[in-house]
Amino acid sequence: MSEVRTSIDIDATPEQVFDVALDPERLGDWVTIHRELLSVDGGEPRKGMEMQQRMSLRGAQFKVSWELVACERPVHAEWKGRGPARSKAETEYTLEELPDGGTRFSYRNDFKAPLGPLGAVAGNALVGGLPEKEAIASLKALKQLVESLHQK
Repeated sequence: MSEVRTSIDIDATPEQVFDVALDPERLGDWVTIHRELLSVDGGEPRKGMEMQQRMSLRGAQFKVSWELVACERPVHAEWKGRGPARSKAETEYTLEELPDGGTRFSYRNDFKAPLGPLGAVAGNALVGGLPEKEAIASLKALKQLVESLHQK
């Protein structure tokens, strides 16, 4: 199991951040390991929405099928994913309006490798601290994207 938690402050409203972060068509603009959106349900983000995404980590491409299991605009969203070899992932976004304006975007990702503890050891050996580095880079890209779209 590999859990990553990080956050970033973005100079935009929670609604503006939520709209970009939950737009599957924008994933390539800010998620560093995203390679291709394979399919997505149409319409606004909502509980039960599904999408398939191709991602890449350390040069290895893989497909993840996601379901949006919680969606409370503009403060919270949670995706549950299924990847190769019965791996599982959870990604959670929590958005908090800051007292002086802007939004704190908190991110949590929990990856569960297949094969229990053995799979977790193998997964950690392969990716090490890479997921945290990629999460931080992705949030910096999200901040830059949202702020460029919504300059005051």
